[in-house]
Amino acid sequence: MTARTATVASPSVASRGRLFAYFELTKPRVVAMVLVTTLAGYYLAAAGGLDLGLGFNLLVGTALAAAGTLALNQYSERATDAMMLRTQHRPLPDGRLSPGEALVFGLITTGAGLSYLALSTNWACTGITASIALIYLLAYTPLKRVTWACDIVGAIPGALPPVAGWVAARGTVTGQPLVMFAMMFLWQLPHTFAVARLYREDYRRAAIKLLPEDGRWGNPSDIVVIVASCALIAVGIAPTLMGSAGLLYLAVAVLLGLVLLGCGIAMVRAPGQPQRARRLLFASLVYLPVVLLIMVVDRI
Repeated sequence: MTARTATVASPSVASRGRLFAYFELTKPRVVAMVLVTTLAGYYLAAAGGLDLGLGFNLLVGTALAAAGTLALNQYSERATDAMMLRTQHRPLPDGRLSPGEALVFGLITTGAGLSYLALSTNWACTGITASIALIYLLAYTPLKRVTWACDIVGAIPGALPPVAGWVAARGTVTGQPLVMFAMMFLWQLPHTFAVARLYREDYRRAAIKLLPEDGRWGNPSDIVVIVASCALIAVGIAPTLMGSAGLLYLAVAVLLGLVLLGCGIAMVRAPGQPQRARRLLFASLVYLPVVLLIMVVDRI
């Protein structure tokens, strides 16, 4: 490569690097999960009268709003991200983007997403999506430095995407989206506490309180994991009882729910063994997409 070629190529490489840094800022894996759960709620509400144009607009607006919200979250947590091994190479602590760039990008992208939803879906969907951003940024994010109850607060915006998808199709909330909300809410608790255990020292280093301190009778989060897992099995039966899902869904939901509960009990009984937390995390990552997929398939 000649000196001139290197000079021409360097700005191109730098530009691609900055674009990728902005992409990282949006936490694309989290955005993907938001889109999947939103689409599931939309499909279940619109089954029999699916509007592909509306579905496309819903996904575009939701993707923008979620990406902007997560970018603003990284802006807010840039100092604590720099203290943790698992996050110190994110764009802001790594110095690939400035805080000002992240703030402007997050505000513009979130605003664009909410505006797009307002123009292309309905105000109910837009309002729910806006509430997701507000609760995530103004309640869950600051509470992470105060109390482990932030996990429960954070499960609320995490459970709302399928409700947003449902109201985009129907304009109102009925029993089924509330069941989906409950399932998403309960699912997040064992998932979150498994992550909190795996990265306990990292979070402690940054003074983030995702996991309470151990007490005389163990860790207070243990009872939350077990109760939430049991409740998830019970709530998971509801779609079949309501006639919105069949026996295949029921069998899968109960089986995976029992596996999740078993992994939760194993983690609680041996808190010092990280592989137990990894198994619970894996079980939770399997549960949600499989159960949602079967629920959708049952409606085809």
